[in-house]
Amino acid sequence: MTPNTLRIALGLLLFGAAPLAVTAFPQQAISDTHMSQVEEPAAEEPAEVDQPTAEEPTEVEQPMATMEQSIAEIAAGDENFEILTAAIEAAGLTEALSNPDLSVTVFAPTDEAFEALPEGTLDTLLLPENRDQLAQILSYHVLDGEVLSTDLASGEVDTLAGAPIMVMVGEEAVTINDANVLATDIEASNGVIHVIDSVLLPM
Repeated sequence: MTPNTLRIALGLLLFGAAPLAVTAFPQQAISDTHMSQVEEPAAEEPAEVDQPTAEEPTEVEQPMATMEQSIAEIAAGDENFEILTAAIEAAGLTEALSNPDLSVTVFAPTDEAFEALPEGTLDTLLLPENRDQLAQILSYHVLDGEVLSTDLASGEVDTLAGAPIMVMVGEEAVTINDANVLATDIEASNGVIHVIDSVLLPM
């Protein structure tokens, strides 16, 4: 099974029998020249993006990941992603995000990001009857293919949910919709993870 077929299979898993159109990234949102406005993190430490507002975002330590770990395994092994891991399991996406032939980019909300949702929202999403809705929200955090911080540029990028996110690259901060990027380029065997401080919700 080819990686492209697997990406389509992931889409079918997210939306039942409905076909998922995997769209190429718009050129205005992905920098072909790799002239990044985001500093690439050093090998020893993750890149930390300063919050442009007066209140600094919570710093997140980059997981001690290796290229042999999948996205699902990295999330499950880090204490900042306990809720994300539970949501992935509840949505039935653990196997898909463990597949070594998959190649995706995940904007991963921290536990604090999930806890900031309106009261009762998370508990409701984790109910079995809301599995499809939860899967759609999680897929809104996933891009087709690996997109490192050096590839990001301001503009819209399509997600596997079929709805675009807005990337804004500034001199001191990078935001995804209204979420701040806290850490970047956590490389896995099947993609890359960027840590964000808010849950992205499709419009």
